[in-house]
Amino acid sequence: METIQLGTSDLKVPRIGLGTWAIGGTAWGGTDEKESIQTILRALEMGMNLIDTAPVYGFGVSEEFCGKAVAEFGKRDQVMIATKCGLEWGGDPKRVWRNSTRERILKEVDDSLRRLRTDYIDLYQIHWPDPETPIEETAETLYQLYKAGKIRAIGVSNYNPEQMDEWRRVAPLHSNQPPLSLFTDHLKETVFRYCKQHNIGTLTWGTLAHALLTGKFDENSTFPEDDLRHRHPMFQGERFKQYLAAVEKLKQMAAGRGKTVAQLAVRWALDQPGVSLVLWGARRPDQLAEIEGVMNWNLSKDELEQIEKIVSETVTNPVPPNPNSGPPLRSAVK
Repeated sequence: METIQLGTSDLKVPRIGLGTWAIGGTAWGGTDEKESIQTILRALEMGMNLIDTAPVYGFGVSEEFCGKAVAEFGKRDQVMIATKCGLEWGGDPKRVWRNSTRERILKEVDDSLRRLRTDYIDLYQIHWPDPETPIEETAETLYQLYKAGKIRAIGVSNYNPEQMDEWRRVAPLHSNQPPLSLFTDHLKETVFRYCKQHNIGTLTWGTLAHALLTGKFDENSTFPEDDLRHRHPMFQGERFKQYLAAVEKLKQMAAGRGKTVAQLAVRWALDQPGVSLVLWGARRPDQLAEIEGVMNWNLSKDELEQIEKIVSETVTNPVPPNPNSGPPLRSAVK
């Protein structure tokens, strides 16, 4: 497994980490505890020793499964646990909203430590910006946890350069977790450029485009109502057909290198300036089988240009970037 230093932190991380959003079950059609724990253990055996989770993934379920798996693995010092805070939930069915206040974070960190069965978190990240809480308050709170030894590195997720600037005036910032894929690359010249310039590590999410870039779907693929892809615009109508057509062309290109389309897509992300590591989401051990084929090769300049041409010429109606995506603000739900 290739490794890299995460920004200015002390963490030397694998270039592919395990994403556990789907393991939480919510928005992914349920989950299986035994299979989830086996997936985490398999990832650790493969050298994917950074596990990214969050309280809101299954409302504690993902963190609990991660905690059980790491305890079974038995070598806590060889595992880097990355989790998040700054989202609150309640009601039936549960609704989620942003809350990065000092009070909320101090409650969340203790809840996460309990679920994860550990006394420190390697990377603690604000899940989404909270415009209703001053960034200064949020940054100072994480800096306090960092100085107290409860967390080893400070991160954010989905922050833009202006928000990172404001954060860095108050506290260190070791990482950001933005979305990036062949189909969602609109942040390359803003967020990723900024992180590279300021030596801030990055963890990319959504790099397989909610499994679209695994190549396992066709025009007849459907998703249950409790699966986020049931309503996701990337999986709807004519637009879905365009993305599928692009995947087929990318498959052919990947085959020319003896690779799968998923391996091509992840290698593309790893070869982008400013990218530290990619999160590979999985909830079954067999979904990790292709990872070895991502390591120890690179795409040429010509190949990168060919990929860009395939996507731009095939997906003529891409899902536009939505600056207002993510959970609602507190004022919208209270």
